[in-house]
Amino acid sequence: MNATFFHLALTVKNLAKFESFYAKHFGFQRARTISLGDDAELVFLKNGENFYFEIFPPEEERPCAMSEADGPHYPGLRHIAFSVDDVDAKIADMGDDAVITLGPLHFDDVIEGWKTVWLKDPEGNIIEITQGYKDQEAVA
Repeated sequence: MNATFFHLALTVKNLAKFESFYAKHFGFQRARTISLGDDAELVFLKNGENFYFEIFPPEEERPCAMSEADGPHYPGLRHIAFSVDDVDAKIADMGDDAVITLGPLHFDDVIEGWKTVWLKDPEGNIIEITQGYKDQEAVA
């Protein structure tokens, strides 16, 4: 039986800022809102045909500071990545919303034309924006 990726679940403090950022810069739109009672909502944001963020309201405070650079290096979610045609153009298009934490870095020694930058979303989550990644050719 095959499985298909469905969503990435996140808990955010400011849904309006989070939703606006991802709608403006990455084309997400609200797909569904579910009432959780007491004015709390569970929101699904959709990008394309099959990538969703499932957004929960916080129920407690964050126990530690958010990571910088390319994300935490301990076990867990390190960062969210988006592929673009031109990293520099995307950063310029984002303007002040592009809060860079690392890079841009070139990885031409691994893949010619591969370039990446990491930045923070409004919640402090690390996002990778990359161009030029290519899969490895099949090894016979």
